[in-house]
Amino acid sequence: MMPADYIDQHTSAQVAQGQLTKEDVKRMKELYGIGDSSFGGIMKSYGQWLSKAVRGDFGVSFVYGRPVQEVIQKYMWISFAISLVALILNILISIPLGIVAATKQYGAVDYTVTVLAMTGISLPSFFFGALLLRLFSIQLGWFPLQGLSDATKILTGPEQVLDIIHHMVLPMVTLVVLSIGSLMRYTRTNMLEVLNSDYIRTARAKGLSEKVVIYKHAFRNTLIPIVTMLGGSIPGLFGGAMITETVFAIPGIGSTSYKAILQGDIPFVMGYMMFLAVLTVLGTILADVSYAIVDPRVKLQ
Repeated sequence: MMPADYIDQHTSAQVAQGQLTKEDVKRMKELYGIGDSSFGGIMKSYGQWLSKAVRGDFGVSFVYGRPVQEVIQKYMWISFAISLVALILNILISIPLGIVAATKQYGAVDYTVTVLAMTGISLPSFFFGALLLRLFSIQLGWFPLQGLSDATKILTGPEQVLDIIHHMVLPMVTLVVLSIGSLMRYTRTNMLEVLNSDYIRTARAKGLSEKVVIYKHAFRNTLIPIVTMLGGSIPGLFGGAMITETVFAIPGIGSTSYKAILQGDIPFVMGYMMFLAVLTVLGTILADVSYAIVDPRVKLQ
């Protein structure tokens, strides 16, 4: 459905200058497997791709000129490292904020946390990332503008690690701020539901401290919905943050897939989507298994 496929994008200038004929372009499309764009041709091509995919062959990327599996394996670990740290920070910040907001319902803390969370949810990632770059990189000069390392220096050891961390501060802030709101609201809503339960009133009537009531009795019963939500975040760990990586020029799987989509790299896009689909299934399975850990009422058969 794109206005031009990979071959058209890369041969339009040569065709306009008379260096290539339409017959040459047609032969190139047939060579790349995108010659027939009719419904029947698309289904036939999909059948051919699927028969190879079940054998582990996802084809060769048009843009990167290597097997799709190799491209994904090369770039996904950068995205995984960034997303994992961002997820850990998100959990460490969101869950305590959600608990505090629930226990201080309709108070100043609750309203403040809710407003900040809604602000984070409402900000588009490209806008917030560009805002941080303009303020902290261009105007103040505190952080590098883009990339993973300083291209003007050759660093090794601890200096290289510190340089990478320095480059990752703004992308991390972007990912964390924009993701805090969802998990915080989820935690707050579930905590409020549990805190109004009969067994919580019974625990308080027995004279248990508020800390024990909240963290031992109430919070443990909110973990199943939270585990479900975290299980769904696994595709994002390996799938990359497409917009954020593009804004900060981070060579992760997100920005790599974005470039491939813009250039009509069908083999890579198909392999990338299958990769995300498998991760989604694995995340669901992992969440189901984790239920027995966080809730003793759930037993594995």
